[in-house]
Amino acid sequence: MAGQFEVTTRIDRPVEEVFAFLADGENDPRFSPRVQEMTKATDGPVGVGTVYRSTVKDSGVRTRREFRITGFEPPTRIRWTETSQNLVTVEEGGYDLEPDGEGATRVRLFNSLTGHGVGKVMAGAALSAARKDAEDFGRRIKQAVEEAS
Repeated sequence: MAGQFEVTTRIDRPVEEVFAFLADGENDPRFSPRVQEMTKATDGPVGVGTVYRSTVKDSGVRTRREFRITGFEPPTRIRWTETSQNLVTVEEGGYDLEPDGEGATRVRLFNSLTGHGVGKVMAGAALSAARKDAEDFGRRIKQAVEEAS
């Protein structure tokens, strides 16, 4: 495993609103510029077992990704794992949410990255880039959620 990056941010919206926004993976392109497209691939409400498929662009390379929701506890916890076969994948990722004062939410996002094959060499660079962008990523999440409400 290459390692994990994380960021915590405070969003000026109630925890239920923030959870609903983040639980809808189709919102990801609103705060992650690398995600070009995201679609829900399973029927029914979002929960454990829901699959999202995306097209992302990293360092000029476009790849297809598939994620499965592995943990879903409204309004405080979402977990996912990447099921696609790419050189660097998310072994586990998630959001932890908690109320933070009246009408605000503290959100922790994390992703544990793993390299496969020659991706083991690339995983360190991917992790370094993700860590470098983490604070800005948190600000983009905050902005997207606050603008959507």
